[in-house]
Amino acid sequence: MSDPADTFEAAQEDGSLFGRPLFEDPSARALSRVGVVDVGSNSVRMVVFDGAARSPAYFYNEKVMAGLGKGLAETGRLNPEGAKRALSALKRFALLAEGMGIAPLTVVATAAVREAEDGPAFQEQVLRETGLKIWVIDGDEEARLSAQGVLLGWPEAKGIVCDIGGNSMELARIGGGKVGKRATSPLGPFRLQQVEGGPKKRQQHIDKILKDLQSDLKSSGERIYLVGGSWRVIARLDMERRNYPLTVLHEYRMTPKSVLDTLDWIAASDLTMLRARTGTGAERMELVPLACEVLRELIAIFKPSEIDISSYGIREGLLFEQMPEKLRARDPLIEAARASEAAQARLPGFGKKLFTFLEPLFKGVPPEKLRLIKAACLLHDTTWRAHPDYRAEACFDNATRANLGGLDHPGRVFLGLSLLHRYKNSRAGSRMEPLFRLLTEDELQEAEVLGKAMRFGAMFSIDHPEEAGSLHWSPKKRVLELRLTERGVGLMGEVAQSRFNALVLSLKATPKITLGDHAAV
Repeated sequence: MSDPADTFEAAQEDGSLFGRPLFEDPSARALSRVGVVDVGSNSVRMVVFDGAARSPAYFYNEKVMAGLGKGLAETGRLNPEGAKRALSALKRFALLAEGMGIAPLTVVATAAVREAEDGPAFQEQVLRETGLKIWVIDGDEEARLSAQGVLLGWPEAKGIVCDIGGNSMELARIGGGKVGKRATSPLGPFRLQQVEGGPKKRQQHIDKILKDLQSDLKSSGERIYLVGGSWRVIARLDMERRNYPLTVLHEYRMTPKSVLDTLDWIAASDLTMLRARTGTGAERMELVPLACEVLRELIAIFKPSEIDISSYGIREGLLFEQMPEKLRARDPLIEAARASEAAQARLPGFGKKLFTFLEPLFKGVPPEKLRLIKAACLLHDTTWRAHPDYRAEACFDNATRANLGGLDHPGRVFLGLSLLHRYKNSRAGSRMEPLFRLLTEDELQEAEVLGKAMRFGAMFSIDHPEEAGSLHWSPKKRVLELRLTERGVGLMGEVAQSRFNALVLSLKATPKITLGDHAAV
């Protein structure tokens, strides 16, 4: 797996972090709107991705809990009512795609259609009545696409992807931006409903299959990335039990102990109450207890170091499949931030100038933190249309709750807090305070410094701040020097002086303002 620092240095050399946005490239423009449909054992979902930014933007997203694979293990056939609901959904999706001008849709089907004896007949009926061709993929391909979806939003991911559906569960090894060995199993909840003999027999059944998978993948002590609706419900319940302040599921990270505590809590709780507390649908919650049994044994046998949730899966994997290689290589966070700046900022392109002006404050900062600083500079002006009294909160909400890849939860809060301080000096009394506990005291201070630096730099010169002056930071002496050009002297008015002073205060520094080689007043 490549070292993040090496990747960053290489990106700096070719200018890719702040080079020409790739979504201006013709090969990327072909991805301006991509529609995919996933016909699963439990749900049928259509997603339309908009734009070619490396972090996917969801133009349209609709799901029907059809239950196509319910009872399949017992009858060998698709569920009749589920087939009707799935066909109805696919008819609608085909018409929606036509209305959006994105036909034809890419439609894939997984375990239910590939295993049912009437699966081919269902494919023919769908083609005849909707014009949609269903591509039935095997378990190995399902595992590969799901793992690619994880890599789309998590380029540095390394470990085991575990994707649970209604009738199967797929595993895949990932690392170095690639998908490795894959395996499939009949551990979907619909399948487990047909195992006779009660919980003890079911546990033995699950245990044997997982031990075979562990032996095949040779995984122990690695990070596990969970994909699938049942896993997401369990993660949301973990948040509920822990009173976790940020309910964004993507890149939510759990310890094995926390998960086991949550599984015990679910087993001892009323599912109707849990549904009400989390807004989970009845069809989804029905499968959660069986998914809990699988997860408990997965932890016991694979002994993961950490358990992470990915909201990206097979549908995002299909998008990743269509991306040109040079787009895959981009940082999803930076690409999403650049796309937002291009669409929403008053002065698109200024974020790069702002970062260049502020860069002397962040010499020696690790690459992972520097990318957050770059993203903040790109996003600093994307909520300017909000009412001035709410811009700070709008910035924070956009950063912490947006569908951004390549960004863990502390990173979301750091980004949000720095943008909050872009518009507001103090964070005291903010309704976002519960989320601040995801950061250390040092990180809170760093976010404040970044925010106040952007607050000064963004208004010091609204076109070319580097032509008005330059910043020079001496961390050992705690001196922040602003060297003004002749143009900068005229721009350094009372408001600019006040914001510079606020930055100095946040750094606990001594200010020094000079004109060329001579001290200014």
